[in-house]
Amino acid sequence: MQTACIEFARYACDLKDADSTEFNVETPYPIIFKLRDLGGCDQLGGTMRLGAWPCRLSEASLAREIYANSEEISERHRHRYEFNPAYRETLECGGLVFSGVSPDEKFIEIVELSRDEHPWFLACQFHPEFKSKPLAPHPLFSSFVQAAFQNRLQTETSSSRSKSRKLTRLERVAAASEN
Repeated sequence: MQTACIEFARYACDLKDADSTEFNVETPYPIIFKLRDLGGCDQLGGTMRLGAWPCRLSEASLAREIYANSEEISERHRHRYEFNPAYRETLECGGLVFSGVSPDEKFIEIVELSRDEHPWFLACQFHPEFKSKPLAPHPLFSSFVQAAFQNRLQTETSSSRSKSRKLTRLERVAAASEN
Protein backbone atom coordinates (compact mmCIF):
# COMPACT_ATOMS: atom_id res chain seq x y z
CA MET A 1 0.00 0.00 0.00
CA GLN A 2 2.81 2.39 0.85
CA THR A 3 4.47 2.33 -2.57
CA ALA A 4 1.07 2.40 -4.31
CA CYS A 5 0.26 5.64 -2.47
CA ILE A 6 3.65 7.11 -3.37
CA GLU A 7 3.23 6.27 -7.05
CA PHE A 8 -0.33 7.59 -7.07
CA ALA A 9 0.83 10.86 -5.48
CA ARG A 10 3.60 11.22 -8.05
CA TYR A 11 1.67 10.42 -11.20
CA ALA A 12 -2.01 11.11 -10.48
CA CYS A 13 -1.58 14.09 -8.15
CA ASP A 14 1.53 15.64 -9.71
CA LEU A 15 3.58 15.46 -6.49
CA LYS A 16 6.72 14.52 -8.44
CA ASP A 17 9.06 14.07 -5.48
CA ALA A 18 6.57 12.27 -3.23
CA ASP A 19 8.20 9.48 -1.24
CA SER A 20 8.43 7.68 2.06
CA THR A 21 10.72 9.04 4.74
CA GLU A 22 12.03 5.48 4.92
CA PHE A 23 13.51 5.96 1.43
CA ASN A 24 14.11 9.72 1.38
CA VAL A 25 14.16 11.67 4.63
CA GLU A 26 14.30 14.97 2.70
CA THR A 27 11.23 14.38 0.51
CA PRO A 28 9.07 17.50 0.19
CA TYR A 29 5.97 15.26 0.13
CA PRO A 30 6.27 12.62 2.89
CA ILE A 31 3.32 10.46 1.81
CA ILE A 32 4.54 7.69 4.12
CA PHE A 33 6.26 8.43 7.40
CA LYS A 34 7.39 6.76 10.58
CA LEU A 35 4.71 5.88 13.09
CA ARG A 36 6.30 8.12 15.72
CA ASP A 37 5.51 11.12 13.49
CA LEU A 38 1.85 10.18 13.60
CA GLY A 39 1.61 8.94 17.17
CA GLY A 40 4.01 11.32 18.93
CA CYS A 41 6.13 8.41 20.17
CA ASP A 42 9.87 8.99 20.34
CA GLN A 43 11.06 5.59 21.56
CA LEU A 44 12.18 3.30 18.71
CA GLY A 45 10.49 0.30 20.30
CA GLY A 46 7.22 2.20 20.36
CA THR A 47 7.26 2.93 16.65
CA MET A 48 6.20 -0.50 15.46
CA ARG A 49 2.55 -1.32 15.01
CA LEU A 50 2.08 -4.99 15.84
CA GLY A 51 -0.79 -7.43 16.16
CA ALA A 52 -4.44 -7.36 15.16
CA TRP A 53 -6.12 -3.99 14.62
CA PRO A 54 -9.71 -3.20 13.63
CA CYS A 55 -10.51 -1.67 10.25
CA ARG A 56 -13.80 -0.17 9.06
CA LEU A 57 -14.68 -0.79 5.44
CA SER A 58 -16.38 1.80 3.24
CA GLU A 59 -19.78 1.00 1.85
CA ALA A 60 -19.87 -0.05 -1.83
CA SER A 61 -16.09 -0.59 -1.92
CA LEU A 62 -14.24 -3.52 -3.42
CA ALA A 63 -12.82 -4.21 0.05
CA ARG A 64 -16.27 -4.46 1.57
CA GLU A 65 -17.37 -6.82 -1.22
CA ILE A 66 -14.31 -9.03 -0.71
CA TYR A 67 -15.01 -9.29 3.02
CA ALA A 68 -18.62 -10.44 2.43
CA ASN A 69 -20.08 -6.99 3.15
CA SER A 70 -18.55 -6.80 6.64
CA GLU A 71 -18.54 -3.31 8.13
CA GLU A 72 -15.45 -3.99 10.24
CA ILE A 73 -12.61 -6.49 10.03
CA SER A 74 -9.52 -7.24 12.08
CA GLU A 75 -6.15 -7.74 10.42
CA ARG A 76 -2.60 -8.25 11.62
CA HIS A 77 0.14 -5.63 11.31
CA ARG A 78 3.92 -5.52 11.60
CA HIS A 79 5.35 -2.24 10.37
CA ARG A 80 6.63 1.11 11.53
CA TYR A 81 5.69 3.38 8.61
CA GLU A 82 2.18 4.70 7.96
CA PHE A 83 0.28 6.77 5.44
CA ASN A 84 0.54 10.48 6.25
CA PRO A 85 -3.05 11.74 6.74
CA ALA A 86 -2.02 15.25 5.65
CA TYR A 87 -2.14 13.94 2.05
CA ARG A 88 -5.46 12.11 2.22
CA GLU A 89 -7.55 14.89 0.69
CA THR A 90 -5.04 15.44 -2.13
CA LEU A 91 -5.00 11.77 -3.10
CA GLU A 92 -8.78 11.48 -2.77
CA CYS A 93 -9.18 14.44 -5.14
CA GLY A 94 -6.88 12.58 -7.53
CA GLY A 95 -9.17 9.55 -7.42
CA LEU A 96 -7.68 7.23 -4.81
CA VAL A 97 -10.33 5.61 -2.63
CA PHE A 98 -9.56 5.18 1.07
CA SER A 99 -11.79 2.17 1.65
CA GLY A 100 -10.41 0.87 4.95
CA VAL A 101 -9.57 3.02 7.97
CA SER A 102 -9.11 2.49 11.67
CA PRO A 103 -12.22 3.21 13.78
CA ASP A 104 -10.62 6.45 15.06
CA GLU A 105 -9.70 7.33 11.42
CA LYS A 106 -6.08 7.82 12.43
CA PHE A 107 -4.71 4.97 10.29
CA ILE A 108 -5.31 4.20 6.61
CA GLU A 109 -5.57 0.45 6.14
CA ILE A 110 -6.82 -0.06 2.56
CA VAL A 111 -6.74 2.00 -0.62
CA GLU A 112 -8.24 1.13 -3.97
CA LEU A 113 -9.14 2.54 -7.35
CA SER A 114 -12.75 2.75 -8.46
CA ARG A 115 -13.78 -0.08 -10.76
CA ASP A 116 -14.31 2.53 -13.47
CA GLU A 117 -10.55 3.09 -13.34
CA HIS A 118 -9.41 -0.51 -12.82
CA PRO A 119 -11.31 -3.81 -12.45
CA TRP A 120 -9.36 -4.90 -9.34
CA PHE A 121 -6.86 -2.59 -7.68
CA LEU A 122 -6.56 -2.78 -3.91
CA ALA A 123 -3.60 -2.28 -1.59
CA CYS A 124 -3.49 -2.86 2.15
CA GLN A 125 -1.27 -1.77 5.02
CA PHE A 126 -1.66 -5.01 6.95
CA HIS A 127 -0.32 -8.49 6.17
CA PRO A 128 -3.02 -10.80 4.78
CA GLU A 129 -0.48 -13.61 4.50
CA PHE A 130 -0.49 -13.84 8.31
CA LYS A 131 -4.07 -15.16 8.18
CA SER A 132 -3.81 -17.31 5.05
CA LYS A 133 -3.36 -21.06 4.75
CA PRO A 134 -2.86 -23.27 1.68
CA LEU A 135 -6.40 -24.67 1.84
CA ALA A 136 -7.96 -21.54 3.36
CA PRO A 137 -6.54 -18.53 1.51
CA HIS A 138 -7.15 -15.03 2.76
CA PRO A 139 -10.14 -13.38 1.02
CA LEU A 140 -7.89 -10.76 -0.62
CA PHE A 141 -5.82 -13.48 -2.28
CA SER A 142 -8.88 -15.46 -3.40
CA SER A 143 -10.51 -12.36 -4.84
CA PHE A 144 -7.37 -11.28 -6.68
CA VAL A 145 -6.83 -14.72 -8.23
CA GLN A 146 -10.49 -14.88 -9.25
CA ALA A 147 -10.28 -11.42 -10.86
CA ALA A 148 -7.10 -12.40 -12.73
CA PHE A 149 -8.78 -15.61 -13.94
CA GLN A 150 -11.87 -13.72 -15.12
CA ASN A 151 -9.67 -11.21 -16.92
CA ARG A 152 -7.81 -14.04 -18.64
CA LEU A 153 -11.07 -15.67 -19.74
CA GLN A 154 -12.36 -12.36 -21.06
CA THR A 155 -9.10 -11.68 -22.91
CA GLU A 156 -9.03 -15.15 -24.48
CA THR A 157 -12.70 -14.92 -25.48
CA SER A 158 -12.29 -11.53 -27.17
CA SER A 159 -9.06 -12.70 -28.82
CA SER A 160 -10.65 -15.87 -30.22
CA ARG A 161 -13.62 -13.84 -31.52
CA SER A 162 -11.34 -11.51 -33.43
CA LYS A 163 -9.35 -14.46 -34.86
CA SER A 164 -12.50 -16.23 -36.04
CA ARG A 165 -13.72 -13.15 -37.92
CA LYS A 166 -13.02 -13.34 -41.64
CA LEU A 167 -10.67 -10.69 -42.90
CA THR A 168 -11.78 -8.42 -45.72
CA ARG A 169 -9.75 -8.36 -48.91
CA LEU A 170 -8.32 -4.97 -47.94
CA GLU A 171 -7.24 -6.31 -44.49
CA ARG A 172 -5.56 -9.34 -46.14
CA VAL A 173 -3.65 -7.09 -48.54
CA ALA A 174 -2.56 -4.82 -45.66
CA ALA A 175 -1.43 -7.81 -43.58
CA ALA A 176 0.49 -9.28 -46.51
CA SER A 177 2.24 -5.99 -47.25
CA GLU A 178 3.47 -5.79 -43.63
CA ASN A 179 5.36 -9.08 -44.03
